[in-house]
Amino acid sequence: MPQPNFSPRRSVLYVPASNARAVAKIPSLACDAVILDLEDSVAPADKILARESLKAIFANRPAGPPEIVIRINPLAGEWGADDLLAAIACAPDGILLPKVDTPRDVLEPGDLLDDKDAAESVRLWAMIETPRALVNIAAIAELGRDLAARLSCLVAGTNDLVKETGILPTADRRYLTPWLMQMVLAARAGGLDILDGVANDFRDAEAFSRECGEAAAMGFNGKTLIHPSQIEQANAVFSPSPEALAEAAEIVAAFELPENAGKNVLALDGRMVERLHLIQAEKLLAKAAAIKGANE
Repeated sequence: MPQPNFSPRRSVLYVPASNARAVAKIPSLACDAVILDLEDSVAPADKILARESLKAIFANRPAGPPEIVIRINPLAGEWGADDLLAAIACAPDGILLPKVDTPRDVLEPGDLLDDKDAAESVRLWAMIETPRALVNIAAIAELGRDLAARLSCLVAGTNDLVKETGILPTADRRYLTPWLMQMVLAARAGGLDILDGVANDFRDAEAFSRECGEAAAMGFNGKTLIHPSQIEQANAVFSPSPEALAEAAEIVAAFELPENAGKNVLALDGRMVERLHLIQAEKLLAKAAAIKGANE
């Protein structure tokens, strides 16, 4: 089941909620979404300050993009429960749940959102960053088929996966790739968006570009970012190319011809095109339209 109110998520920037200067720059950023972080990028001494800053951030939020999501601390820890209540009160576009191991880790926060009469537009995102999450990924992603569960997006927590599994973090991510593909497959089966993990060295533009290209080829919707300098490249890589859009428009136009009405297969420029290609073309054009709309 497709998620409602499709939004492009090519570039998703982590911003520490405790960093007032970084927060002030959000309206000027060209990223598709921002994750206001209460977790990894906020020191323990600043956790409460970061949480308390949310109210002012959302009170002054201008209308329109970027999409704003709040990442809370783990619910099993010291700060998570209060973070979740504060996030619900802000009515963000989404709440990112860390350390999701099982479907229950999504369903219980979702029940609290319902109990607090949170708007249906407040969706849940889930970090996939532990071995248990990978083992249970199909069951977690299947929640995307139930709109009442609110799950909208999966986020690969690649740094934590490296730490938790002990794999070698090679430049080509060869040992991570099988798990990343497993995440994409589960996300697609559940009708969810999925975001690649961060590239840690924002100064290495070549490595970042390579990771974006690999992630796009694997089927990720976009990439999580740690620095504004990464936004432009992510937007470029995860946007449909002019050539792909031209081909998609040609396929749609061919099926709309009166002589092709009702056909499931037709010949186009020397190749066979099926209705599944029409569906893919329509999705690509819809994605391009959503990107254009977000930029206007």
